[in-house]
Amino acid sequence: MTQDLFRQDAYLAECGATVTAVHQHGIVLHRTVFYPLGGGQAGDAGELVLADGSAITITDTRKGKDAEGQPTADIVHVPAPGQEALLAALRPGTELTARVDWARRHRLMRFHTSTHLLCHLVTMPVNGCSITPEYARLDFHMTEPLDKDALSAGLAALVAAAHPVSLGAITDAELDANPALVKSMSVSPPRGSGTVRTVRIGAAELIDLQPCGGTHVANTAEIGRVVVTKIEKKSATTRRVVLGFQETPPASPSAPPP
Repeated sequence: MTQDLFRQDAYLAECGATVTAVHQHGIVLHRTVFYPLGGGQAGDAGELVLADGSAITITDTRKGKDAEGQPTADIVHVPAPGQEALLAALRPGTELTARVDWARRHRLMRFHTSTHLLCHLVTMPVNGCSITPEYARLDFHMTEPLDKDALSAGLAALVAAAHPVSLGAITDAELDANPALVKSMSVSPPRGSGTVRTVRIGAAELIDLQPCGGTHVANTAEIGRVVVTKIEKKSATTRRVVLGFQETPPASPSAPPP
């Protein structure tokens, strides 16, 4: 089981870790700051730095699977091709430093938080989601048209309001009693531990509250200038909204805070 440090602190960009397994799918560590593909958010990239200073480039991160293809509690770091010599030296027990590509991660955090703001502006169920370093999109289950300029203006106002973003948790029973908290029709909150992680935007004024396991910025002001770049009618009951950044925000940290 990999300890997922990113769940508690999305700004933790590196950590010391010990290799627990190396197999055809990648490298498993006893703990990691790398977020694995899931919930619509892309997996992290970065590097694993060995004691001698050499580094294994990681191009993707995935959730582990067993021999039958069922998910496990492992997180697998997928190395770039052509690093066979470095990989051959890895053994269970090898100590290293896991370091995410912070600039890429921060864009994912900004985009993911932006999609929560979009859910506040478009109060319809979500039946598809993709969050990448280049863009984010949400597919809404609806038939009414959407206005690109109005949504962009709404996002700008929520960003400028500097709403705090905080993590919390609710029990499975509380979630069952409040099904409206689940905005996604395509992704179900993970259950089994007894509690479900939540993300709240807003303090005195509630902007958004929903179960989510992704990485987010700590305040909407950190998102910067995000706009709706496209709205598409994907089907009779689906409207796709695509988000993009117009510029790097002045508030964006060039490195994670200590």
